[in-house]
Amino acid sequence: MRVVLLASAEQDLKELRSYILKNFSRLTWQKTYSQLKQAIGNLVTHPYLGGIPDELELIQLTQYRQILSGKNRVIYEVRQDTVFIHAIIDTRRDMMAFLMARLLR
Repeated sequence: MRVVLLASAEQDLKELRSYILKNFSRLTWQKTYSQLKQAIGNLVTHPYLGGIPDELELIQLTQYRQILSGKNRVIYEVRQDTVFIHAIIDTRRDMMAFLMARLLR
């Protein structure tokens, strides 16, 4: 499988980096980033590793899956031979509020 990080997920990653560097430390960012890279790398060989997020299943967006990496959710979609990473979200954030903000962006 090929993994593609979409622009929306790249923006999420930049925001996450800024937040962690501002509120924690460079070491915390490096650890978080390393965990995310490993989790996303696992999708190359195990694309159906993650389950469907409950919030997305409720609104019948069942083509999306998620994997957890530390305190973050990686929301992705598998299409043919490609895994598209759509979002990287802190597990403590309200998913529906996040999606609404994303729509309004």
